[in-house]
Amino acid sequence: MTAVDLSSFAGLTAMVLLTINILLGLLISIRYNPVRSWPHRRFPLFQVHNWTAYVALGLVFAHPILLLCSKTAGFHIFDILWPLSSPQQRLYNCLGACALYTVSLVVVTSYFRISIGRKVWKALHYVAYAAAGLLFVHGLLIDPNLKNQPPDLLDGEKVLVEVCFVIVLAGSLYRLWWSRQGNRETRRVVITASELDEVESNADGY
Repeated sequence: MTAVDLSSFAGLTAMVLLTINILLGLLISIRYNPVRSWPHRRFPLFQVHNWTAYVALGLVFAHPILLLCSKTAGFHIFDILWPLSSPQQRLYNCLGACALYTVSLVVVTSYFRISIGRKVWKALHYVAYAAAGLLFVHGLLIDPNLKNQPPDLLDGEKVLVEVCFVIVLAGSLYRLWWSRQGNRETRRVVITASELDEVESNADGY
């Protein structure tokens, strides 16, 4: 397995983790209760949401850095930080760099959300949707072998990107529908003290 292959694998894994991360964030935003709903037991939604973001951020950084180990890719550190001078597929590399910076912004500001204040943090957190869009476009259009070939949208890696995009889009549309139904804490539901603790612990960051 070459450095280019490892880079591609890191990028795809980061995309899957970020897809899971966004879905968990959407569940937290609607105060989903895993005790009352599936899986009908305590589940640390907020903690898993955080750790998928941290691991994904590490993989997002590893994705371009691994290219420095390739003798054929021709990338240098400046090409990663400022891809306008990258040897190949400059536009798609710029999209990837923008995705890296926006994901970093979202994860770092989330870590310091108490310090910067809920209002500012929440506004910055919406950048996650822009980051996801940049990642999907980058993943769909770029040639994983760095040979400037046109994208094959039926290739296995591209299909994975497409599936992640559809899942995030469906989850986001459901979240929009849910908010328009006026369901924010207006449902007359009796919950136990343990269920209330589970909901509140998952919603601490939101």
